Amino acid sequence: QVHVVESGGGLVQPGGSRKLSCTASGTITKIYDMKWHQQAPGKQRERVATITNDGSTKYADSVKGRFTISRDNDKNTAYLQMSNLGPEDTAVYVCSVEVATNLVRFYEVWGQGTLVNVSS
Repeated sequence: QVHVVESGGGLVQPGGSRKLSCTASGTITKIYDMKWHQQAPGKQRERVATITNDGSTKYADSVKGRFTISRDNDKNTAYLQMSNLGPEDTAVYVCSVEVATNLVRFYEVWGQGTLVNVSS
């Protein structure tokens, strides 16, 4: 069984920065893409950043230039460095990880999310 846990959320002032972490654990044999999604109040969930296992990255237009995704393969962890945050970035940030295990060749595991509240 694989679990994904996010951390790092909290209250941030407008214009501030925050770094989120996402760690996968369990009987993992391989990790493929790691992704961050933004679930804002009253809006559909949006994928904002993806990083492949070879380090290639992709961003939603809404966060390009402000958010940076990275990963540490030794720790099965992805990070989301967010800067120049505005009230529109207030959301639950959910991480998903594509994994392989001894029993399953490929599936995507979701975390519970961590809340980032941008407010003065």
